[in-house]
Amino acid sequence: MKHKKSKHQSSQSYLLKGTLDIARNGLGYVVIVDGSGDILVRPGNFNTSLHGDTVRVKVFKENMSTGKKEGKIMEVVSRQRTEFIGTLQLSTNYAFFVPDTDKPMPDIFIPLEKIGGAKNKERVAVRLLRWDKDDKKPIGEVISILSNENMNDIAMKEILSENGFPLAFTDDVIKESERLSDAIIEKEIKKRKDFRDILTFTIDPVDAKDFDDAISIKNIKKDLFEIGVHIADVSHFVEPDTALDAEAYKRATSVYLPDRVNPMLPENISNVLCSLRPEEDKYTFSAVFEMNTKGEVKKSWIGKTFIHSNHRFTYEDVQAIIENNEGKYAEEILLLNSIAQKMRKGRFENGAINFSSQEVRFQLDENGKPVGIIIKESKEAHQLIEEFMLLANRTVAEYVSKVQVNKKAIPFPYRTHDEPDKDKLQPFVEFSRKFGHKFDMSSPEKITASFNELLKDVQGKPEQHVLEQLGIRTMSKAAYTTENIGHYGLGFEYYCHFTSPIRRYPDVLVHRVLESCLKNKPVVDKKMDEKCKHTSERERAAMDAERAANKYKQVEFMKDYLGEEFEAVISGVARFGFWAETVAHKCEGLISINDLNDYDEFRHIESDYSLVGRRSGKKFRMGDKVMIKVISANLDKRQLDYEWVQKDENNEASRKTKARNKKRN
Repeated sequence: MKHKKSKHQSSQSYLLKGTLDIARNGLGYVVIVDGSGDILVRPGNFNTSLHGDTVRVKVFKENMSTGKKEGKIMEVVSRQRTEFIGTLQLSTNYAFFVPDTDKPMPDIFIPLEKIGGAKNKERVAVRLLRWDKDDKKPIGEVISILSNENMNDIAMKEILSENGFPLAFTDDVIKESERLSDAIIEKEIKKRKDFRDILTFTIDPVDAKDFDDAISIKNIKKDLFEIGVHIADVSHFVEPDTALDAEAYKRATSVYLPDRVNPMLPENISNVLCSLRPEEDKYTFSAVFEMNTKGEVKKSWIGKTFIHSNHRFTYEDVQAIIENNEGKYAEEILLLNSIAQKMRKGRFENGAINFSSQEVRFQLDENGKPVGIIIKESKEAHQLIEEFMLLANRTVAEYVSKVQVNKKAIPFPYRTHDEPDKDKLQPFVEFSRKFGHKFDMSSPEKITASFNELLKDVQGKPEQHVLEQLGIRTMSKAAYTTENIGHYGLGFEYYCHFTSPIRRYPDVLVHRVLESCLKNKPVVDKKMDEKCKHTSERERAAMDAERAANKYKQVEFMKDYLGEEFEAVISGVARFGFWAETVAHKCEGLISINDLNDYDEFRHIESDYSLVGRRSGKKFRMGDKVMIKVISANLDKRQLDYEWVQKDENNEASRKTKARNKKRN
């Protein structure tokens, strides 16, 4: 007897949701969201889906003994990317676009009125317009013609496109942003607290164009100050259910490459309407604190405000004031820095982990070619801003966490960081022990204390960089979640991202929820969990793009140094060789095990992060200093190859190495 389908049963209840991963051989696997396993999908069953798309798949074959499943994609929920780089093939009546991708995908049909003046065999960027079931091919339009003379531009655009970031805003998004006015409305001013008469300034990188945070300071009485953290009120302009909002959500973050920013919001929003530029009145969302010189918060207030920035500082300006005790608004800067340093000290005493970070910045010529590399370190000017932003983020998260609807916490995008996994931490603990460092793993608090003790002890020692990097790798990754598990690395019970809405979509979400709470009309967003997952994924994609772009620039820079020798530090070890990072430029390359075999046969000791010679006992361990020679710089693969330079040149192996180098050169 056949069972009738329940009228309450969804017609798609049998479909599973996941992400399509297409292998180079053309076979696809849908990775199911709930982690229940992958589903094999053959090319004939892709049904207009492309690599990286979120899809719904129907399982039509399942091996009960092995658990292997095969299915057919029934629906594309969302596209991972809609823009591609490749070559235009132009005929008399039509054009096709052949994408540059190692993931099999069909050519895109381009109507002649959509080729944008491109010629046959030109490199172009194309936007996918539609691919319906009735379309034989996906249909697209040319959005830009790429000059083969500017390979750097093509490379950066390819990196953005590969990671699913649109290269340009659509016309409707641009038009919507340009319709927004920067006129200050009296009716809107009356809804806000006016801070225009209070000293306010921004502190940003020298090349910044969007200033999304400012600080104000006013003396209330002896040893009591009002310090305001003012954030660009992006949500005032970017409203839900608009093309502008949909595009911002899709991107979810700005992407910072060495020679450009791929922004989350169009220029009229990011650099004009919402940028807290000096001598301009701006709408802001603020967290304001009454504090003493010990860094103790006596009272706090959160709300919509109106500010007038008196000055635009760079980090270098502020650092000079801190170091020289003089300069514009020096008294206020020095006071804020003193308070920030006390807050910072208190954070580490209360459970934050003191990882230091080094950033690489490229000096570029007019064509975007790197001509120098600067190692940026966090100084007190950076820490001043960081501490007040952390205070604002924590305060907002704690406030919202206490708001309930029907005795339930409202959905909110917390910024969370889980405690370390002890199994993952154990190899690091064993390794650090070899440098004389002890670790107490009896509790998360003890682990934090051990980390901080280690980080303090290694300052200035050869193993500092490697232990810091290994320690960071053992940590869980921070993410956006609706479940507040706290932020382990910062030592905060409550934390969110409130301070950068121009460049991060979760901050926009925070502003909207916060505003609804302040109005006593808290919004319950049932899709908040999905939004947290999406923005976390986009954040990871942005980090991948930034790493790839930095690697490209490193390879481009080192091409000028082929055959030259540098001091380096071993930064990673594997069975097929080890990676070394040059001390001078932080450029990492691989020394292949094949190039070491002339010296000895090496085996990989995983627990010791080392390669050890079977006959000689020669050891290459993470953190060791080595001399390397640059032997290859492959821009297409974004890959550097180095060769170990032996210090003892009198042995036979060294002569073999030199002979091989001579032959290569």
